[in-house]
Amino acid sequence: MSKIVIFGATGGIGSETARLLNKKGHHLHLVGRDQAKTDALASELNATYTTGDVQDPGLFASVAEDAGERLAGLVYAIGTLNLKSIKRLTPEDYMRDFEVNAVGAALAVQHLLPALMKHDGTASVVLFSSVAAEQGFTFHASMGMAKGAIRGLTLSLAAELAPKIRVNAISPSLTRTPLADGLLANEKMAEALSKQHPLGRLGETQDMAALCEFLLSAQSGWITGQIIGVDGGRSTVRKNN
Repeated sequence: MSKIVIFGATGGIGSETARLLNKKGHHLHLVGRDQAKTDALASELNATYTTGDVQDPGLFASVAEDAGERLAGLVYAIGTLNLKSIKRLTPEDYMRDFEVNAVGAALAVQHLLPALMKHDGTASVVLFSSVAAEQGFTFHASMGMAKGAIRGLTLSLAAELAPKIRVNAISPSLTRTPLADGLLANEKMAEALSKQHPLGRLGETQDMAALCEFLLSAQSGWITGQIIGVDGGRSTVRKNN
């Protein structure tokens, strides 16, 4: 099988996706910030890797060089969880959230486009939006704005790159990942947040990885330009208690 690149490979969703794709027999190129964690995961999965921060524009050229000339897929599983009131947000907050979530995704596709175009079949790109781009939540102004940009990017790229490359996005609600540990450390808070979802629980990394693997596979070959909620029904369902 051809190779798939995963940005954010050592994060909760990225690492779960990497392990699932590895079980399916895919070759992987991992991208992470932490040298030790990325090296350990790459050794576990017999994968190649590149380390660096997506706010460094030079990273993307390095990934394109390291990953190889032909790619079947790209996953950009990177995000921020910057929850502040509008009164406290700074220009640096807005710029970081936008650069990490939206600009990084665009640059990843741009730099890996030649290798994706060389794939024998239809290549697939999977980005990550958020339920915060579907619904309004307090303290989500910066994050909601950045993840909303992923929606527009997904639709634009799906139009521009069809039929050779499919582009879709996953839109999670709150998921149990290391990024969310601070928010979920309080057991009562975690329980209250779980109850806000019609299915009565928070997301797990396996929930996102399963859909990501499907969107990268030939089974989803007639799906592009979609932003798919994996959110326990939070964005669309209201229960009468």
